Amino acid sequence: MSCARPSARSRVSERLGATRGAADQGHDEPAGDSAPSPDERYLLQAIALAARARRAGDPPFGSLLVDAGGVVLRRARNTVVTSGDITAHPELKLARWAARALSLQTRRGLTLHTSCEPCPMCANAIARAEIGRVSFALSTAQLALLKPPGYINADAAAVVYDGPALHAAAAAPLEGYYR
Repeated sequence: MSCARPSARSRVSERLGATRGAADQGHDEPAGDSAPSPDERYLLQAIALAARARRAGDPPFGSLLVDAGGVVLRRARNTVVTSGDITAHPELKLARWAARALSLQTRRGLTLHTSCEPCPMCANAIARAEIGRVSFALSTAQLALLKPPGYINADAAAVVYDGPALHAAAAAPLEGYYR
């Protein structure tokens, strides 16, 4: 429910101590006896938030927003079921908060650590808020392997879109807006 959209952010997972291939094979720990990296420590917190969401009856996804100095500014967990809000993904909540509460310069220095790769809705909100970096634990592909065969994501529902229509009328309020 809260995951999708592979992109350049995938390189973040490569910085987490394991290669993408090792992560895809299910290796949870970095190679050797090294301590967890800062990213891994924050991701473990995001995973704990995901577990809290599941215990509360919501989809198991969690995120936290960390500033350039390593201070956790805000945490969120998925509350889609308990709030009755289909958009209550943790990444979207954090992006909306950041866009309202923080300067653009500050937002560009933030890292959003999340238990799963953000879905298209959340990824768009993160981009619009101009959050500088995303670090995620599970990729979309890894999440898909955890779902039963034939599972259909809510964000993959078949929707019919009809258009374009009424071009002149629809274009009128937009004239000159993007100049």
